Amino acid sequence: MKAWVINKFGSPNIFEQVDLPVPKVLTNHVLIRVAASSVNPVDYKIRLGAVRDIVPDFPAILHGDVAGVVEVVGEGVERFQVGDEVYACAGGVKGCGGALAEYMLADADLVAHKPKSLTMAQAAALPLVSITAWSGLIERAQVQPKQKVLIYGATGGVGHIGVQLAKWTGATVYGLVSNEQKAKIAHRLGADFTINYRQQPVDEFVAEHTNGQGFDVVFDTIGNDNLQNAFNATRLNGTVVSIVSLSKQDLTLLHAKGLTLHLVYMLIPMLYGIGRATHGEILSKLAQLVDEAKVRPLLERRTFNIDEIALAHECAESGQAMGKIVVTW
Repeated sequence: MKAWVINKFGSPNIFEQVDLPVPKVLTNHVLIRVAASSVNPVDYKIRLGAVRDIVPDFPAILHGDVAGVVEVVGEGVERFQVGDEVYACAGGVKGCGGALAEYMLADADLVAHKPKSLTMAQAAALPLVSITAWSGLIERAQVQPKQKVLIYGATGGVGHIGVQLAKWTGATVYGLVSNEQKAKIAHRLGADFTINYRQQPVDEFVAEHTNGQGFDVVFDTIGNDNLQNAFNATRLNGTVVSIVSLSKQDLTLLHAKGLTLHLVYMLIPMLYGIGRATHGEILSKLAQLVDEAKVRPLLERRTFNIDEIALAHECAESGQAMGKIVVTW
């Protein structure tokens, strides 16, 4: 099979097209003929060598998100048949081959039937960000109807799914954005209110939207010092969820306000082989929501084919993309 691999760390131009054996199908696995994948920050961080503890062995096939068709079903697999259209986040990290190839071997527990209403490209944009948002808001924060939920990065990969899931629960959703264009997109996705953090400091928008009490749930998809802002924005005994907490923080306010802090690292099931079935279950539930028009992916207007994988990574790293970047075969 053709595969697009890296043999060292570096710029997007280090991808090489090579011929590799088609993976042998294992028990409880399926072989997927890849139709599309999407670029997530972890993909280019692995390429850069920024997270070396989770890098696949060289030659490394990157990317976890995949949409495609089941080509072979391994022993013990009952939920899938040859020809099924599926989607998953199932590899691209240490111990699991990635999606930048003609075929991808995937643990069937990580896989779900793709939403019927989406193209392969649209479906490929969803797995990692949707599992992350679901884990944070539905499983950890357990968002309830009428709660006030503030979402940082409301038009980002995880954030734009978070807006829609929070709205689906019946919460009042506040999207934090950086400009008017993103505010309009956040409203279209379901945000009841948008807040431009460049124009309004935390104390000011907390006073305006919560009478100074703070939000019930704050979902931090940005990290760094924004986590301190999240503590400031949360009500007494409220909940903060972060997906990017790789920084040192002062926990004084967390203690003083009696906050609950949840940290989500969605790669754990793939890296350590535990709880993988949960990810397949989340994607199955999400597919139903998508087909009911409750959730939809936000895609970057520029499209890339697999031979343009370097350009796709350049676009992702530029920070200028509006929506998920998808690569199709």
